[in-house]
Amino acid sequence: MTSSCRATREAVDVRLLGTIDYLEAWELQRTTATARADGEGPDTLFLLEHPSVYTAGKRTEPADRPVDDTPVIDVDRGGKITWHGPGQLVGYPIVKLADPIDVVQYVRRLEEGLIAVCEGFGVHAGRVEGRSGVWIPADDRGPERKIAAIGIRVQRGVTMHGFELNCNADLSAFDKIVPCGIRDAGVTSLSYELGHEVTVTEALASARDAVLAALEGDLPVREDRWLPRPAAPSADGVTFVLQNS
Repeated sequence: MTSSCRATREAVDVRLLGTIDYLEAWELQRTTATARADGEGPDTLFLLEHPSVYTAGKRTEPADRPVDDTPVIDVDRGGKITWHGPGQLVGYPIVKLADPIDVVQYVRRLEEGLIAVCEGFGVHAGRVEGRSGVWIPADDRGPERKIAAIGIRVQRGVTMHGFELNCNADLSAFDKIVPCGIRDAGVTSLSYELGHEVTVTEALASARDAVLAALEGDLPVREDRWLPRPAAPSADGVTFVLQNS
């Protein structure tokens, strides 16, 4: 069994927020993260949906942004630009990481949990070397495509931001941007891959359980999750910011 990546074994406080405005959720994350860093609150996992919104991480390039002046919120997470909206399960773990802090391993654990969710629905998914998130391999239905994205920030040893899993989202929202700055791949959802509707409500419990199990080490990170591909990606996928103070 792999050990927990959290600094405590106390239970994570899971909070289901329903649909919540992005800026409101961001402020809630900051408040919760500060309390956790000060030792005044527990590790917390927020699970929610957002109204339609584009957010841009620290590495977003001008060419990645919408060409029609659609508003974008610039945020302090890693990664580039993405979209949040109805039909997409968003998770924000506010977790104090154990020393020594290994941010890459933390991202791998989130990926492992989300891969397990996809497999639970019968969707084969995995990792792509050099990129974060969860991917579907190229096949006769389309090119390599991302089904779950990850972008995080770690400050004072506490994580913020997190993951998004496309359940039955309107994927046309991604057409206005270059999702995560990656031009040679697509975006997909559980519903598209399965050919029938899978709602956020249907995916929520399995995502909660799998992500928590991955953080605890009860769901170990497997090395056979890497998708075979003929060459390295043309664009990398750094999706975290680490700040010590």
